[in-house]
Amino acid sequence: MVDGYSTVDHTFVGKKRYSAPMPDPHYEDPKLAELYDLDSGWSEDRDFYLALAGEPPQNILDLGCGTGLLCQAYAARGHRVTGADPAAAMLDVARNKKHGREINWVHCTAEEFKADQRFDLIIMTGHAFQVLVDDRAISSCFSTMRRHLAPGGLIVFESRNPAIDWVEQWDYEMSLQTPQGTVKECRRFLSLDEDLMTFELRYEFPEQSLVSPSQLRFLSRSSIEERLQQEGLLAESVLGDWQGQPFDETSSKEMIFKVRRTD
Repeated sequence: MVDGYSTVDHTFVGKKRYSAPMPDPHYEDPKLAELYDLDSGWSEDRDFYLALAGEPPQNILDLGCGTGLLCQAYAARGHRVTGADPAAAMLDVARNKKHGREINWVHCTAEEFKADQRFDLIIMTGHAFQVLVDDRAISSCFSTMRRHLAPGGLIVFESRNPAIDWVEQWDYEMSLQTPQGTVKECRRFLSLDEDLMTFELRYEFPEQSLVSPSQLRFLSRSSIEERLQQEGLLAESVLGDWQGQPFDETSSKEMIFKVRRTD
């Protein structure tokens, strides 16, 4: 245990696969939430998602919105935006941004989200889909998406291609410059049990060290498409990168699903 964050019992992971995960401290801790935009700022995937919206005003739902970077960008273009996230600390950061008061923020998981409104575009970005390590959570998430999708609406999310050797390239180290000083961040792979990866993020602040354990599930394209079909959804296309190239199972790092209702 480091400063109150216990690491995962890795011998137990294999015995209790796909139990519902607790929120990771790097999302829940206010101090770590403040760092999120520094190491996960605007990038080409957000350009891709931003371009998906039609002429404003569109009704847009961002499931797992985090600190609301995309929500802010959509709102700035005149769209009606709802951002949902299970991490209160991330939503606190999001609310304090420029367009924070124009956006409907909802503190809940993707599975729990409920609204009377229907949305023209529903997104789940930043590989948030892979945080759904439980089969029931995936089914509930897809059910939520289908239920809230407007006629003719589009669902888009991405997951990493499990055919790529992610273990080899998973670890990294970086330094973040904050008003309080330099924070060193590193990611370390710990184990891979079939399609479930366990890793940890370490943060070295000038005055303390924090460790955040995490798990992600790496499902294949066919497994995801089967689960979509079970919930009345169909992947009309699967892209392999943010430039729109078709998915290649042997080389594409991303699996970007563009999904419609089947009825």
